[in-house]
Amino acid sequence: MPHLATTLPGCVLRTWRAADKADLVRHANNRRVWRNMTHTFPHPYTTDDADLWLKIAANPGPSIQLAIDVEGVAAGGVGVIAGEGIYCATAQFGYWLGEPFWGRGIATAAATALCDRIAAERLFARLEAQVFDWNPASMRVLEKAGFTRDAVLRSAATKDGMLIDTVLYSRVLAASGVVAP
Repeated sequence: MPHLATTLPGCVLRTWRAADKADLVRHANNRRVWRNMTHTFPHPYTTDDADLWLKIAANPGPSIQLAIDVEGVAAGGVGVIAGEGIYCATAQFGYWLGEPFWGRGIATAAATALCDRIAAERLFARLEAQVFDWNPASMRVLEKAGFTRDAVLRSAATKDGMLIDTVLYSRVLAASGVVAP
């Protein structure tokens, strides 16, 4: 999945490349971005962190990790982490976007494009995403991308020194039933 158009002119999803390092550090090294990410997203975000990420993204295995490219700038990322074992049909969905790009519909366009491609290619039956309860903008992105709010997980995470609720969203891409071996 090296290149994927979105509904926004000038916005595409593509593989990460070494030349994205400066953009990656510039947009990821932001406390407001970090505050809405899991524990695997560091802050401050250094050039060493970017090197590690670019190495991971170059060999994602069954997972998918794409850059959100806005007019030639790596503005953020979107992807899925493939489940394992009995959860191999489920993937954890996530995205982030540099603050200068917020509020322009870019995250929604990126999330929708990737989800629609995953559904068309039948890569996973279910996508899941958890959002911190203080992030209603991200909840709206997921809802616009076809996700449904499944549950509020009370006191499920600690972030920024606080115990917080998370909201679980899912997008079911295939009906339950028999899966071919």
